[in-house]
Amino acid sequence: MYRATADQHEDPRSGIGGPARTVNVWDPFVRLFHWTLVAAVTVAAVTGLLADAPWVDVHVWAGTVMAGLVAARLVWGFLGPGPARFAGFVVGPRAVLAHLRELRDGTAGRHLGHNPLGALMVLALLAAAVALAVTGVVAYGGVLKAGPLAFATTYADGRAMLEVHELLAYFLLALIALHVAGVAVESRRSRENLARAMVTGRKPARPGDHLPAARPARPVAAAVMALAVLGIAAAGIGALAARPPLGVPTAAVDPVYAEECAACHVAYHPSLLPRTSWNALFDGLDDHFGEDASLAPATTERLRAWVLANAAEAYDTKAANRLRTVDPSAPSRITATRFWKRTHADIPDAVFAGPAVASKGNCEACHADARTGRFYPGNIRIPAPASPPAVMETRQ
Repeated sequence: MYRATADQHEDPRSGIGGPARTVNVWDPFVRLFHWTLVAAVTVAAVTGLLADAPWVDVHVWAGTVMAGLVAARLVWGFLGPGPARFAGFVVGPRAVLAHLRELRDGTAGRHLGHNPLGALMVLALLAAAVALAVTGVVAYGGVLKAGPLAFATTYADGRAMLEVHELLAYFLLALIALHVAGVAVESRRSRENLARAMVTGRKPARPGDHLPAARPARPVAAAVMALAVLGIAAAGIGALAARPPLGVPTAAVDPVYAEECAACHVAYHPSLLPRTSWNALFDGLDDHFGEDASLAPATTERLRAWVLANAAEAYDTKAANRLRTVDPSAPSRITATRFWKRTHADIPDAVFAGPAVASKGNCEACHADARTGRFYPGNIRIPAPASPPAVMETRQ
């Protein structure tokens, strides 16, 4: 199991020159898992905590990769070689406390694999990753109405889970910082580069090392089990994601509504305003934002009935939930709501003034799915801001 080779370098513990024996500790899968997980978590953290809304799809894919890696690592934890198996490094609380006392007294030995504190960190990191994946799926389904749980998760539940998801993200970052600090301290204590060992897979062998129990790896069984788990999960996720999302508009837009409204401005989906605002709009068509938009009484009542049936109260999307709270001074203006102002605060005025947008009320210029009322962040494409007018130089 621990095949030794002789490398010509100074033994870092004894300081005596000459050949130092090294052994294989971390197998290729553990090393690949470790560094790929680092990359996935980094991308997920950047896109989730720092990037803008259109990066949501990259964030979701990074989280999906993270979850798949953890699932494969759990399988390898039972079927991999000795140092990779949970049975080879997971210990009880007494062993952890004993190791802490030995560290305090300066008598702690060197573990060729994970020491008790390192084992505890591995379990904490895996548990945090699993919790992040679960809460992320619930939040994704409830808030954005996408993913395998969109058919059964309300916006309110999704929002609550999103807060838990964000807290877990910061908790995972704290664990990672603690893990890096622990690696640095242990590297100094044992006079070896533990990060490099996770790249090469090899560590110097020394007298008195704590060795994990030698167990043969079962890569074929592990590959079959991992593929089966991931395949079943992918099939289940695909089947659930294909179900209609809960509370998402599905009714076709009334053609008369689209024709009459689009003649002057964007035909806003009815779910973007509450019923009180729609009633006020239809009651005041003769003075519709300074214009006379009066319709035949039969047409007015037909359109009123349609928009009231599809107003914000009828749906559970993020837009419908957040835009139900209107500005009392302008209850019929979507752009006057606190939600609209907050989510568009970082967009320069030059974007709205540009020819591609022309006004703050032109939702369709940036949201490809604005007509459906869904407003999925991955469908946002913000045009470039208008260029300032050229200044012509005059010569005296």
